[in-house]
Amino acid sequence: RLEALQEVADSVDAIAVECDIRDEEQLAVLADRAISEFGRLDVAVNYAGVNVSAPISKISRDSLQLACDVHFIGSTLFFKHMGNRANDGGALITTSTLTALIAPPGMAAYAGTKRGVDQVVRIAAVEFGKRGIRVNAIAPGFVRSAMTEELFNMPSVTEAFEKEAALDRLANVEDIANAALWLASDEAFITGQVIDVTAGQSLSRIPTRAEMAGGNRSK
Repeated sequence: RLEALQEVADSVDAIAVECDIRDEEQLAVLADRAISEFGRLDVAVNYAGVNVSAPISKISRDSLQLACDVHFIGSTLFFKHMGNRANDGGALITTSTLTALIAPPGMAAYAGTKRGVDQVVRIAAVEFGKRGIRVNAIAPGFVRSAMTEELFNMPSVTEAFEKEAALDRLANVEDIANAALWLASDEAFITGQVIDVTAGQSLSRIPTRAEMAGGNRSK
């Protein structure tokens, strides 16, 4: 979404480069552009995702393929091209999900492909570790974003998720950004980890559809 990206870039004095994570050539161009503009590539963050949900009994091959292309194949190729071009001592960060930490019904395609990437994070951390490149993932919980905006406009949904959070509020985009900033910094001497930024939702469960519609918590 180049227009939205350009708006963000203008606000922080950066450059916007369109990139579809499913296109390996575009990933290579993105990494090369960073080096041509700034002379080096120190940090790369992948926050691409697609909302795919359906029970396994009704799931389609097309939705499975889309989730795989964006989450698993795209993320792995992201590590390939960013890792090969990254400066020694750099940091690579991708996005996991709360749904990969628990087992929510209807999320097989989304959570399954994200969970697969969690293992790729571990392997990439081993492979790039000799160059001092740290590879980690952030697992957001139910966070307001373009993907979830419609749900956040439904009070019964947010209330249901808040009941499952151990902390006094849901995480927000600033919390995710702060986690990414820490992982990108030299202070984060860790690699191969999935950082849970879910407000403790991973200690509980995803609300049921009935609860999100305003019903009582199921036993």
